Amino acid sequence: MTFAYLILAHNNPSQLQRLVQKLSTNQTDIYIHIDVKANLADFMLIAALPNVYFVTKREKVYWGAYSIVQATVNGFEQMLASGKPYDYITLLSGQDYPLKSNTAIIDFFKANPNKAFMEFYPIDNVWQEAKPRLAKYYLTNYPFTGSTKLEALLNKLLPKRQPPKDLVFVGRSQWFSITLVQAKYIVNVLTTNHQLRRYFSFTWGSDEFVFQTLLYNSPFKEQMVNDNLRYIDWSQGGASPKTLTMADASALLTTNKLFARKFNEATDAEILNTIDANNQ
Repeated sequence: MTFAYLILAHNNPSQLQRLVQKLSTNQTDIYIHIDVKANLADFMLIAALPNVYFVTKREKVYWGAYSIVQATVNGFEQMLASGKPYDYITLLSGQDYPLKSNTAIIDFFKANPNKAFMEFYPIDNVWQEAKPRLAKYYLTNYPFTGSTKLEALLNKLLPKRQPPKDLVFVGRSQWFSITLVQAKYIVNVLTTNHQLRRYFSFTWGSDEFVFQTLLYNSPFKEQMVNDNLRYIDWSQGGASPKTLTMADASALLTTNKLFARKFNEATDAEILNTIDANNQ
């Protein structure tokens, strides 16, 4: 089997390099999208590593904006253009880290071929806090001075947006592992259905449900597994998950998840060293 990782990154080149080296095998290619707002020169040491490819079509990424989806699609397109027959593609951020050895990760996917591992809770009756995203106008993807005021005015004057009636919306976490065939299907829909892409571009946090929704409403639905294989701690109740430290070591070393987020090597590198030692 052959594998590809797509990593979305914007800072911490040293931590990103550690992640890339940890994931590297002779069966694995690693594609990295560096936010346009970041200085690409800071990451060039990583570009020299074997089987590493920087995504050439870079996006200026903003939190909660469709630009995150587009950056992911750009990475998928480059993988597809390579002509390499990847069996699985895993989407990570630069602050993620594997909890298992490369051998264990590869063995897991060998034992679970053709699956799409992602969170896909129905927005209509389970993940209901996401419902306003489908009806309101958001200009997150089009930042400019005064965009917040214009956004409020649009939502005051215009009728609520009508989501495409032929789609059942599902999602939650943006991180997933899918097959190349599934990625190709997603790219095809988003590059050919301009009306749908436009709808998503005015939606806040579309990265948390675009990919799941497209597969859920496709012939690939039966291949979906409602598990994104990630250990993520939301116990602090913030807009972002908890930054994991040595205080979380016991949970991280005993979970059956393959990956975890998020980490900060600058404030606690010991937890990454502990994970590495556990996987030797």
